[in-house]
Amino acid sequence: MLAWILPVLALLNLWTFLQFRRDKLFAIDGARRIPEADLLMLALLGGTAGAFAGRKVFRHKTRKEPFSTYLQIIATLQIGAIIGFFVI
Repeated sequence: MLAWILPVLALLNLWTFLQFRRDKLFAIDGARRIPEADLLMLALLGGTAGAFAGRKVFRHKTRKEPFSTYLQIIATLQIGAIIGFFVI
């Protein structure tokens, strides 16, 4: 099972990271942006690490509220689910 989950998660995190880069470039250019709901959905689907990396590398959406809080909630829930999976 892990044989296909890890590559899928790696690709999802890379895609999420690249979407943060794309949104940052759109913001700089004044172009139409990627909706925050789409970025949060990518994180919820498993791209949380890519989202946090994208925020850090591109300095994008680091102070944006409630986006930051929602992303932290998603990360907390995912960590809890992982811990629960391995404990149970």
